[in-house]
Amino acid sequence: MLDYQRLFHTGVRVVDLEKAMVELGSSLGVTWAEVQERQQAIWQPGVGARTVALRFTYSCEGPQHIELLQGAAGSFWDAAGGAGVHHVGVWSDDVAGETTRLVEAGWALLGAQTSPAEGFGLYTYLAPPSGLLLELVHAAALPRFEVWWAGGSL
Repeated sequence: MLDYQRLFHTGVRVVDLEKAMVELGSSLGVTWAEVQERQQAIWQPGVGARTVALRFTYSCEGPQHIELLQGAAGSFWDAAGGAGVHHVGVWSDDVAGETTRLVEAGWALLGAQTSPAEGFGLYTYLAPPSGLLLELVHAAALPRFEVWWAGGSL
């Protein structure tokens, strides 16, 4: 069963990552982990597997972190589709099992690191009919994130 008490971040799509870091950092009193730039793997229903240019960071302070995302034009993370709060992230010990259970309960699978046939990977994005966008992230990644939030590399 999903434990919503393991909520650890709010993902925010932004048009300009550095500008958002300055605005939110000074206003909210948070500092930022090293910006990550990568070709992010994502599988989406009706689209399939692809990689998408993505820039992101997290606030170092928690336990509720702020994730800022600047995605390539037309991507799942593109702020042109609506800048602002995009999703909430919850740690999961069983991303595949939780994803399958939520889909069977009527939630829509919006994206995953890998296809359902490949077990979804380390993250999935899901939405119930009411509209909440939830990212499940495998808890095995937590130690890497803790190092990153403390000033190390992700």
